[in-house]
Amino acid sequence: MDISLTPRLQLHGITKRFPGVLANDNVGFSVLPGEIHALLGENGAGKSTLVKMIYGIMQPDAGEIRWNGQPVVIHNPKAARKLGIGMVFQHFSLFEAMTVLENIALGMDAKIPARELEARIRQVMDQYGLHLDPHRTVSTLSVGERQRIEIVRALLLKPTLLIMDEPTSVLTPQEVEQLFVVLRQLAREGCSILYISHKLHEIKALCETATILRGGRLVDTCDPRVETSRSMAEKMIGGGLKDIKKPAGRTLGAERLVVNRLSLPGAGPFGIPLHDVTFTVRAGEIFGIAGVAGNGQNALLLALSGEELSRHPEAISIDGAPVGGLPAKQRRLKGLASVPEERNGHAAVPEFTLADNTVLTARDRLGMVSAGMIKSSSARTYAGEVITAFAVKALGPGSTAGSLSGGNLQKYIMGREILQKPSVLVVSQPTWGVDAGAAAAIHQAIIDLAAAGSAVVVISQDLDELLSLCDTLAVINGGRLSKPMQVEGADIEEIGLLMGGIHGEGAVHAV
Repeated sequence: MDISLTPRLQLHGITKRFPGVLANDNVGFSVLPGEIHALLGENGAGKSTLVKMIYGIMQPDAGEIRWNGQPVVIHNPKAARKLGIGMVFQHFSLFEAMTVLENIALGMDAKIPARELEARIRQVMDQYGLHLDPHRTVSTLSVGERQRIEIVRALLLKPTLLIMDEPTSVLTPQEVEQLFVVLRQLAREGCSILYISHKLHEIKALCETATILRGGRLVDTCDPRVETSRSMAEKMIGGGLKDIKKPAGRTLGAERLVVNRLSLPGAGPFGIPLHDVTFTVRAGEIFGIAGVAGNGQNALLLALSGEELSRHPEAISIDGAPVGGLPAKQRRLKGLASVPEERNGHAAVPEFTLADNTVLTARDRLGMVSAGMIKSSSARTYAGEVITAFAVKALGPGSTAGSLSGGNLQKYIMGREILQKPSVLVVSQPTWGVDAGAAAAIHQAIIDLAAAGSAVVVISQDLDELLSLCDTLAVINGGRLSKPMQVEGADIEEIGLLMGGIHGEGAVHAV
């Protein structure tokens, strides 16, 4: 790459404040034409705020944006697209009941006749290998195929800067490889890519430059190809990263959680039913469940936790006792603890204090209620223990759950369940939204819990997390669970194919 080129995008002194928060503090960096440039930082580092200003969703309080060397004010996303800036968001904005063609048409700034738009869509798809039938209904598509809609929509505007926000968080390994092929081709054609991801091995494989933010400030610009994933993670968190240690010579004990042909109808019109889900987790074992989002993970969590009941009590057993027909409270008394994916409103009540939130799940196991009265001192003491053990940034047990950042609330919820020392722990997305240091601490706590004899089920979209943490792995797709496999020696390509599955008629273009 010719470094003498005028930067496509330059940021100078970009600052953005919200009440009580300095989201971006004097941030400046450049992106060259044809460069694949990573933007790194943990949750709360200021990445999302920064790209929203580049895309015109919000305005900086101070600083200057230059486009091809000229100062610009990007008033809104339409103005950004007119300049040549496209963005593919982490969370897709698609109407499931409409076709691919109809969804793309809704996202265009100008009205284009349907026949002409379809021809342009097919041209872009052929050019970049983004195979989709424009007349397929979105509800029949996999998550990876839905992402292609967003990419095609962005490419139709012929952007010269494409912003990608966590683009691989819900993709199979094969879909990730196909996405990288597309991005490298775009870069060769001169399009700049601003790429946001927490998957550092992907940054090393794809990007030429990485800008690292911490606490809203730029802390380093480096070449990820010569850095290690660990060195970049330590720059992101501003300190050393602890190694995860698994006990040597570990042996598994008796069966603690047995799931036998568990089937449940899907909840609501878009719910995914479970079909004959079967697996066993032994004492000391960490059992991982991989899968692309929306394939029955939430239904499985609800069924295991007791929030959804099975008509067959023997479909789920804990330590030999059938619990499939027992509600959540009774399963907790049998030794089960669980952490759902959604923090606010499901795992915790935002308006409740941290102490009160402990009562929600620990009241019976830890004796926080006597004669129908809450023992507030016990709740505060336990909340304080969780805050200390999991390094939760909070003013104390009296802080409301809603006052914590997403990452700190996740640490608190995980700690609240792990410190109860359950015989079975079921957790969905255990490190969602936490920084690399906190993720390592949570992983170590899960390993230590299993080493003490608990059976642990980890449901995660992060395949790397499961491969580093688990002993055994299965894949859920369309509400069906694959045959379990040992993580040691697992075939990543096979796992990716299982994750992709078959999504609706005509899904023949597996990537």
